[in-house]
Amino acid sequence: MSVTHSSNEEIIGRDDINDVEAILAVVNTDVDEVEHVVKNNADTIFTWDYSLARPQLRKLYEKAKVGQWNATTDLDWDTEVDIEQVVSADRAAETSGYTADHYAGTVVEKWGDKEWLDFAIDQRRWTLSQFLHGEQGALLCTAKIVETVPWYDAKLYAATQTMDEARHVEVFHRYIDEKLDGGFQVNAHLRMLLDDIVEDSRWDMTYLGMQVMVEGLALAAFGFMHQMTEEPLLKKMLRYVMSDEARHVAFGVLSLKEVYEGMTDLEMKERQEFAFEAAIRMRDRFMSQEVWERHGVNPRDVVPLILNDPTRDLFQMMLFSKIVPNCKKLGLLDRNDQWLRRRFEEMNVIQFEDWEDTGEEYLKFELGAEAPDPAAQAHAAGEAAD
Repeated sequence: MSVTHSSNEEIIGRDDINDVEAILAVVNTDVDEVEHVVKNNADTIFTWDYSLARPQLRKLYEKAKVGQWNATTDLDWDTEVDIEQVVSADRAAETSGYTADHYAGTVVEKWGDKEWLDFAIDQRRWTLSQFLHGEQGALLCTAKIVETVPWYDAKLYAATQTMDEARHVEVFHRYIDEKLDGGFQVNAHLRMLLDDIVEDSRWDMTYLGMQVMVEGLALAAFGFMHQMTEEPLLKKMLRYVMSDEARHVAFGVLSLKEVYEGMTDLEMKERQEFAFEAAIRMRDRFMSQEVWERHGVNPRDVVPLILNDPTRDLFQMMLFSKIVPNCKKLGLLDRNDQWLRRRFEEMNVIQFEDWEDTGEEYLKFELGAEAPDPAAQAHAAGEAAD
């Protein structure tokens, strides 16, 4: 029996994925919020079966035990960071699309070098702040997985990940506080997604939302920044974080593959729609509307230009370079008449479907190995598509 998928309106609150007004209507209503309460609807599961039935998860657990690092002693926090110099150098290496010509007809057209530098500095603060907030989300979600996953070997590995995520929160906060003089509040699109992941009672949805979608995008974003920056403290910090994140995404892929193979079409429909919603929420948060507003620019004047900026294709492709092959590995792309495949085609990211999934790739991110360069890979993919 075929299933009927929900409409875009029902899943993401709008029919057109590029509806600027709908994207910008999602805002934080309390900019001074310090505590945010979300109801966890899941059951805590004990298991009295202590057998290690999943060798791949046991291998991840062993890798995690020997891959621990100390955020206080393994990073040189005495490194001087001249943020203006760092951001200027990094901007020269990036394909950002932030040029006066592209923003003709807006207030941005009149910006000089100082305005662009000030904007880029805040953009760096904002980006690392969203990394920080996402890592706290991962910390809470992984603690939830320890409680809710029914498998003993998965509980063991998830427990190691909670330590990893605590360390990531620590380093991102310290870098933002000590080297960047403060950051930004959580983006409303990211917070909405984190709320959805925490509130869902099904343990596999926590895996899908956090381990596969959020962490998959983060792994790619960390890799992009790691390749672009020459700031030594940030570069080393990101490399350490990436070594952990690759294991986390692999944990999600390896665990869910077993579960999803036995699911009905109706159950898979719900997972496909959740993956699509997560992909859109994460894409929407990279419009940086809070940064534009801080610099006196109405986001409605520039977001349409961002959405249609061809120089952003590389960045967006890079972000989804982990998510798409992992969704394919899990069978999400083509179940139910290829519904998710068509959504990813609409987002212009389907070309990554045959890239190596993280369940196979994670060993390449171990400390001491040369981590994959997502920017170069995405650029090559773009040339091949042309």
